[in-house]
Amino acid sequence: MDLDMKQLALAIRTIAEEKNLSEEVVQEVVEQALAAAFRRDYGDREQEVRVTMNLNTGDVDAYISKEVVEDVEDEYIQISLKDAQVMRKNAKVGETVEIHQKVESFGRVAAQTAKQVILQRLREAEREIVMAEYEDKIGTVINGIVARVEGRLVRLELGKAQAIMPGSEQIQGERYYPGQRLKVYLKDVERGFRGPQLIVSRGAPEFVEWLFRSEVPEMENGAVEIKEIAREAGVRTKLAVNSTVQGVDPVGTFVGGHGTRVNAVVSEIGEQEKIDIVVWDADKATFIAQALSPTKVNAVTIDEANKKARVTVDEDQLSIAIGKSGQNVRLASKLTGYDIDIAAAKTAEPESPEAASVESVKPVQKLKKKEQLESSLLEAIEEHGE
Repeated sequence: MDLDMKQLALAIRTIAEEKNLSEEVVQEVVEQALAAAFRRDYGDREQEVRVTMNLNTGDVDAYISKEVVEDVEDEYIQISLKDAQVMRKNAKVGETVEIHQKVESFGRVAAQTAKQVILQRLREAEREIVMAEYEDKIGTVINGIVARVEGRLVRLELGKAQAIMPGSEQIQGERYYPGQRLKVYLKDVERGFRGPQLIVSRGAPEFVEWLFRSEVPEMENGAVEIKEIAREAGVRTKLAVNSTVQGVDPVGTFVGGHGTRVNAVVSEIGEQEKIDIVVWDADKATFIAQALSPTKVNAVTIDEANKKARVTVDEDQLSIAIGKSGQNVRLASKLTGYDIDIAAAKTAEPESPEAASVESVKPVQKLKKKEQLESSLLEAIEEHGE
């Protein structure tokens, strides 16, 4: 016998354990494969065959469905009325009867076909279970172990499934190595040719939000909340937080005593990434001013129709408002949803030369040309001589 039924029965239990599949699911897959093998060895591919297998004894029984007819044209799918009535006395033309056949063995080709079908169907069943399990975890933070690093792509083991973390979902400047344990945010589960593909991230804004959720218990009871979040992973994150309970300081709650809560998040994402926590405000102008923290804002003018805001700051605050490579104003724009334009406040001009103090004289006046200095000096001498 090319396919040992008792060994197959034992293998079903082993596979069910290893793949975390129920015995019923694995048995169903095997029985479908054996039905295909039976059609190859003993019947026709058009036949309707049902196969059952006893997992204790390894016995295999086939049941072939045939249509009752007056004259048989195809013995594989039809049976004469006379023969059908031997099996069932009240059988009639047009009905279907099942013919039982004991299966002792399968040929080499049929056995190979059965093995291929079993492997394929088991993979499909396993994929469906993985999909069902991880689809419920989309939008949560889970633990993983780095399996391989392929250029900018990182592959992780998540227990029963594998995940990928593309370069766009990584923290800038963070290095990964095989065996490294990581917390990751599950963004999506995609159906792929090779099975479910889990997409994870450490660079998503939601990752920071979930880290704070684990550190700030007040978020669970709704006392404080994160209203908006803008992030450039590995560089800077801005959080707009709000309190729903009077007297509760939202910023202080998220920072924690001696900065313990915010430091716990920073230790996970890396100390190179700065976190700004600002108070959210329903008033857009106030919120925009807060979002530009630590900038001291003089005035905010909003163009609601075009979602634009013009912010005026003192000249010494201009570089702080813009930030390195425009980072501060860019994140503030993401946080508030407004295109922010920063402008320096104009310095008031003195009303007359007499009113100008010594301090108001611009340093540029010291950079007079040599000829101008000589001319001024001569004029002063002449006036003194007179």
